Amino acid sequence: MIAWVLVGGRVRVTPEVARVRAERPPALVVAADGGARHAGALGVQVDAWVGDFDSSAGVDLNVPREVHPRAKDLTDAELAVQVARARGATSAVVWGAFGGRFDHALALALTAVRASAAGFPIALHSGDESGVPLLPGAPVQVRSRVGQVLSVVALDDLSGLTLSGVRWPLQRADVPCGSGWTLSNEAHADAVRAQVQRGRALLLQRWDDVGVVP
Repeated sequence: MIAWVLVGGRVRVTPEVARVRAERPPALVVAADGGARHAGALGVQVDAWVGDFDSSAGVDLNVPREVHPRAKDLTDAELAVQVARARGATSAVVWGAFGGRFDHALALALTAVRASAAGFPIALHSGDESGVPLLPGAPVQVRSRVGQVLSVVALDDLSGLTLSGVRWPLQRADVPCGSGWTLSNEAHADAVRAQVQRGRALLLQRWDDVGVVP
């Protein structure tokens, strides 16, 4: 069961939103605090609303709230993922994952990697940008557009990175953590494939060149 988790970063309504809805329609929508304001733009109704509610001023939803104190050990996004899993979700698309506070965006990206490694795949999206974790021994194939900008961000020292369907392919390359070598590649096919033998990374794609829906 796929859950959409709405968090407080940027959401832009590009045609990519409709394509994701067609490919991965949500059976459950969980909003993390101010992320609830994205529900209208994404065309979904929120099933569960969770957080400390310090960033949802002006958002009015007829949804029961699961209220947590501001002084807590988990972010609102982590709490929303927990709620999704508790309600039976087996994977999630997190909307609003990019933009906003960098500390929250980075923590969310690492949460996606950790959860995916534990068997709960999380994809990150903002309408104009998307990301999926790249984990050892788990090949990834993503839909792409010719000329689309994409990057592999190495979160560890990578060994054996193979990347195809791009302008600058790689075959079993070793990439240092945080290296700029694998940034700003370009898709040369309608699908990009990636695999790594050791280490963790994020495969990021830009969708802001596809136009904005009025």
